[in-house]
Amino acid sequence: MGQNTSSRSVRDRNTGLHVAIIMDGNGRWATRQGLPRVAGHRAGVVALKRVVEHAPDVGVRALSVYAFSSDNWSRPASEVQSLFWLMRAFLRLETARMRQKGVRVQVFGRRDRLPSAVLREVDWSEFVTAPGRRLLLRVAVDYSAREAISRAAAGSAHPSTEAARDALEHDLTREAGEVDLLIRTGGEKRLSDFLLWESAYAELLFTDCMWPDFGPDELDAALAEFQRRERRFGGIMAPSVAAATSL
Repeated sequence: MGQNTSSRSVRDRNTGLHVAIIMDGNGRWATRQGLPRVAGHRAGVVALKRVVEHAPDVGVRALSVYAFSSDNWSRPASEVQSLFWLMRAFLRLETARMRQKGVRVQVFGRRDRLPSAVLREVDWSEFVTAPGRRLLLRVAVDYSAREAISRAAAGSAHPSTEAARDALEHDLTREAGEVDLLIRTGGEKRLSDFLLWESAYAELLFTDCMWPDFGPDELDAALAEFQRRERRFGGIMAPSVAAATSL
């Protein structure tokens, strides 16, 4: 009962948040345990399931995760292949459950370079989960924030089919809203070209916890830290708040 009460209190403070996560540390987690890197990515998929399950219970309405950046193409071909296999397996195995739980899946980033089997799974998962209203799960695949911004700027100057696609991606971003809290696991302290525009006023939280070890307790702790932050959006702290924090 204590855990449920705690979850309710966290949810009540955080209702409606857009949380973004750079899921880092899978490979290092596996290496430290003497396992192949792909084992870390498999464990990372399990961590994602835990977080997706818990996020709506603590007031998160949109969850954006960095699954595969445009720079990740430079990794060994075998690792890239494994990542896409895991992505496909996750969608195939979890789509029905996510639909049942009210989770809506949206994949953003470039789709023209994705393997056809992955793209079919993405299209199916988005279609099946479209009615979901409990959590919007946005998965960045072959994504670069700088490229997305430059393409949107070019599209506004030269309307085209590509511009229409960029406009659709903008609509998806607009639906999720700006990022409130951006978490990066794995100990690194950089944004790695993830949601730069949407995170203009996001609170940033970097944790040494490797992504495979991240779960409900770590998400709760991150949200508790978020609540201790004073968000001013370029303004100044309210006098009443300033007085309280000086005590």
